[in-house]
Amino acid sequence: MPALARMISRLKLAPLVFVGLLTIALVACSSDELPEVKPPDSRQTSVQESGLPNALSSFAEPEPRWTVVSDEINLELATPDLGVGVQRFGIVLSDDSGLIKFPIVKLTSNYYPDGYDNDPIPEISTSGLARFYLFPFGTRGIHSTDLQFDRAGLWSVSADIPRPDGTTEHVEVRFPVAEKAQSVTVGQNAPASESRTLESTGDIAKLTTGSQRDAGLYEYSIAEALQREKPLLIVFASPAFCTNAVCGPQVEIASELREIYGDQVDFVHVDLYSNPHEIQGDLSKARLTPILEEWGLSSQEWTFIVDSNGIVTYRFENFAPKPELIEALDETVAMG
Repeated sequence: MPALARMISRLKLAPLVFVGLLTIALVACSSDELPEVKPPDSRQTSVQESGLPNALSSFAEPEPRWTVVSDEINLELATPDLGVGVQRFGIVLSDDSGLIKFPIVKLTSNYYPDGYDNDPIPEISTSGLARFYLFPFGTRGIHSTDLQFDRAGLWSVSADIPRPDGTTEHVEVRFPVAEKAQSVTVGQNAPASESRTLESTGDIAKLTTGSQRDAGLYEYSIAEALQREKPLLIVFASPAFCTNAVCGPQVEIASELREIYGDQVDFVHVDLYSNPHEIQGDLSKARLTPILEEWGLSSQEWTFIVDSNGIVTYRFENFAPKPELIEALDETVAMG
């Protein structure tokens, strides 16, 4: 197996002192400069639950399987498809004043074998430093890092967020971790999906709901790109229907990265819908592509990075900021 390490750190961070009793805590750094983010020792790994729970008919917002406890802080879990292993963990923090943009927060995970009314097991607790990434256009952003979830069950992550009056506000998100992730995940073979190409359709309007159309993202199907034995970035997204707090202009970012990496990496975009040219803003006409079921996808935006052997090295649920993708691509290209 090739190395699948998350390349989150290349700076140096002074040790943080954190005090907590049987809680999961995030400590937000309030400095204007970004300190070094130290990744966990283990590598990003997981296993996949085969298939989708039900046939999908649309990407209407599903009922969340996670809950938030806080009086003042809003939290959106950006990465709810969590399975046993080291997982990318992303959250969006906000309050009545808007997006919370502390450069670094410290995340510590705990496991609750007997439910949230009982104490967690402190020996299973792990932590990571989550860096803040501002999305393009500056209206959205995410804190993300890697966290270890070594068993299925009930987990929680919480934060003590500094407030303007010098106090801190506690926010906690509670969520289940499954034995297996629903989507294709790190360490698995990428499915050789016969996604549509510009050559097979003859019309780029049939391939994307987006208005900024890059023909280079539709040169190869996923199956064809895998046969080329080069690193590959695959984006599943419908650009015209990115409306929630955890999606962003992922297809546009893929186009920018294609210009940077040239012939070192292949890029493929698969729209969520098989009939973009017929939708015209009316999702009642939309038909989901069956390729989503091949990959186990049930949320609005996904990005996968695959090595030259066809193995998934990184997966990103919902929007993946450009710096995260560059780190992942550099690591994958370096593997050869």
